[in-house]
Amino acid sequence: MPWSHNYNPLGNLALSALVATLPVVVLLGLLAFWHVRAQIAALTGLLTAAALAILVYHMPVSLTVAAAAYGAAFGLFPIGWIILNAIFIYNLSVQTGQFTVLQQQVAGVSRDRRIQALLIAFSFGAFIEGAAGFGAPVAITGALMIGLGFRPLEAAKLALIGNTAPVAFGALGTPLITLAKITNLDVHLLSSMVGRQLPVFSLIVPFWLVAAQAGWRGMMGVWPACLVTGLSFAALQFVVSNFHGPWLVDIIGSVGSMGALVLFMKLWKPRDEPIAPAVASPSEQTAPASSPAWRAWIPWVFLTIFVFLWGLPTIKAALNTAFAPSLEVPMLHRAVQRVPPVVERPELEAAVFNFNALSATGTALLLAGVLAGFALGLGPRRLVATYAATIWSLRVSLLTIALMLALGFTTRYSGTDTTMGLAMTATGFWFPFFSPLIGWLGVALTGSDTSSNVLFGNLQQVTANQLNLSPVLMAASNSSGGVMGKMIDAQSIVVASVATGGRPDSPDAGTVLRSVFWHSVALALLMGGLVMLQAYLFPAIVPR
Repeated sequence: MPWSHNYNPLGNLALSALVATLPVVVLLGLLAFWHVRAQIAALTGLLTAAALAILVYHMPVSLTVAAAAYGAAFGLFPIGWIILNAIFIYNLSVQTGQFTVLQQQVAGVSRDRRIQALLIAFSFGAFIEGAAGFGAPVAITGALMIGLGFRPLEAAKLALIGNTAPVAFGALGTPLITLAKITNLDVHLLSSMVGRQLPVFSLIVPFWLVAAQAGWRGMMGVWPACLVTGLSFAALQFVVSNFHGPWLVDIIGSVGSMGALVLFMKLWKPRDEPIAPAVASPSEQTAPASSPAWRAWIPWVFLTIFVFLWGLPTIKAALNTAFAPSLEVPMLHRAVQRVPPVVERPELEAAVFNFNALSATGTALLLAGVLAGFALGLGPRRLVATYAATIWSLRVSLLTIALMLALGFTTRYSGTDTTMGLAMTATGFWFPFFSPLIGWLGVALTGSDTSSNVLFGNLQQVTANQLNLSPVLMAASNSSGGVMGKMIDAQSIVVASVATGGRPDSPDAGTVLRSVFWHSVALALLMGGLVMLQAYLFPAIVPR
């Protein structure tokens, strides 16, 4: 017999929700205030979540262990797999000296650190998000900014803040495609609705990003560049999401944004002096004496081509048919039953470990790195040595990611996440304000806008029907609000810390979390206000 969720085990929803927050409070408290190492904090949070699931929610021990193991495996494959191969490409670029050439080219657009942050953290990060998703944008843009002389904490903070507005359309639209399947709502309607919410923040985030970097006065010194960057991305984001669909929104928007900023910088220069480099580039990153500039882009061109091709539906389907076995998780598959009001009728929760063509994005990154290494003149031995060194350098980080995802899956399958979401649905008239905060909470807990949509997408639809609100608006708001939680989820924090590590002044995970937490909260609250306006004052904006 399957074990059924009980979303109110203490008989009082508010009290149950308060208890359900314990794993999150423990994790964030240890990271942010007690400066405990990330892997220790994650393990402690996992043990708290497991105890809560067993003792309060009465989840069988076997299911609790299976859920944690499922999460740990998912943390290593595909998430850890993606991060490992993204850092491998970066290491290849550094070893061959091409990363220095790339830095010089980016610096050639402008010596101003604020412009470089716009170009890398926002525009280029959106491109990587659209192609790969998961932790790849933060890992790559953080490492790139470190090489340009940004302080490690500054690079981590900017990479996280910049990786917000593109997330709902990341990995070729995966979050919204998944949301459509979960809710049975039309994917084009969801894409259009998100495309009428996020462009507002795509316009705001470049200003916010530079203000977080250089203060209000520093931002005012380059506000025209912020406007060009945000407006070009927002306009393309709206057009593509409304008239094409969710698949290429970030790819097209980011290319247009980078192009617009580069062209604008040929016509305009900030009046104030450029911000001087905070840290000199590493001495080992010396550019080849007679290397053509285009060679510096070889790793990133291969990355783009492989990830893009790997994500096309026809190629993905063919690869999955040939190489992607799906394994049912022992003891967990269809052993947990979700019940109303989260779903209209009881349904069994699937637990299938799908390798997705050996984890499509990570494998595409690995192939891109190998071919790029050969193209840059590296032999097999040096490639293997570089890969082994990359694995060794990330060993603790991969363990931490596995523990973080084990925590997330334990809270998901035990129902504690849903208890917190249901507590917010009791807000009645104010539900449109709290709807994106539910998505924010889901991403902060699971590390994925896709996972948040799986967790709360149907809950949003059911509640919308009960309150006579638009299901399309509420479901879309889950995804749009979720993007603001991306900068504080444990996975992203660890990735940012890893990508900017290796220096005496490199930040730990707790320091990174504290640097972005209130930015995340403020943007989530602004999204709640926007959804309230769309629900009650401008309902005609909802596509039908």
